[in-house]
Amino acid sequence: MSVRQLEDAPGSAPERPSFRDAIGVLTSWDDLELTVVTRDRREVRIPLDRLVAGKVVPLFPARNAPLPDTDPVELQRIAARGWPAAEQQPLGDWQLRASGGFTRRANSVQTLGDPGLPLPQALDRVRQWYAERGLPAWFELTTPGSPPDLTAELDRLGARFAPTLVRTAPLAPLVRAGRGAGSDQVRLSRTAGAPWLSAYRRVGPGAAQPTDHAAARQVLHGGPSVWFATVPDPRGGVPLAIGRCVIDGPWAGFAAIEVRPDARRQGLATALSAALAARAAEEGAKGAYLQVEADNSGALTLYDQLGFTTSHTYHYACLPQT
Repeated sequence: MSVRQLEDAPGSAPERPSFRDAIGVLTSWDDLELTVVTRDRREVRIPLDRLVAGKVVPLFPARNAPLPDTDPVELQRIAARGWPAAEQQPLGDWQLRASGGFTRRANSVQTLGDPGLPLPQALDRVRQWYAERGLPAWFELTTPGSPPDLTAELDRLGARFAPTLVRTAPLAPLVRAGRGAGSDQVRLSRTAGAPWLSAYRRVGPGAAQPTDHAAARQVLHGGPSVWFATVPDPRGGVPLAIGRCVIDGPWAGFAAIEVRPDARRQGLATALSAALAARAAEEGAKGAYLQVEADNSGALTLYDQLGFTTSHTYHYACLPQT
């Protein structure tokens, strides 16, 4: 929105009043003030007694640009910053991560580089660290990036492996794809409120497994610049669609793009993704990335339609619990 406020003190009657405009995302409005987050991430709070006018402005016209030149190892590090674990501890170059069981990404050791110990000792240390927290020992394996002999050693120990795809896309086409049906229904916020969380299948009523809600909220709100998108149900209750985006320099990471079953095939996922992409473009991002399990055919179909292609594949490996 573009919002105009009176610069002069309330109650004064200057001959030539001065005004100031703020352009950005309207994130809150209560009985006292409204808040707009500008392109440079500043929060502008405007008292209602100084509010003059406001209007909706079009999505930012994202410019065509090539994907940022980033290799898989650096993209894995960017993704880790965008989904930061509640608890982290280095093991040499590795990073031990735990978040009460909320998602494998936030409860696995990122094995980029050298652990600073012989491999058997490093694996024992990982087992012990996760056992102390009542968690299985999950490893995030990236090739190249992880030690060359790590995969073979985990396989010998009976680990089970799960492939995950990292997919990328330029932002500008993603912004343009969402113009039209549903775009005016999307609401952006800096926080995941109760309605957003109620629709998120990893923590909402339909969650597949118990999780630490405090840790989940910490992970969801962590990252350099985080935005949550919601398409509310006009009748109230659980939102029709939700999504999350974290902006880190030239990259915008997308996650938790979910549409309520009875609201699918209406273009809401596209509209919601476009609104997040437009916001990321406002903050200078050029490319989008996401991580998706290799066997999630429904999500892969959606991401194909949005222009995402596979950058690389990494694997999660879980050691048997003893």
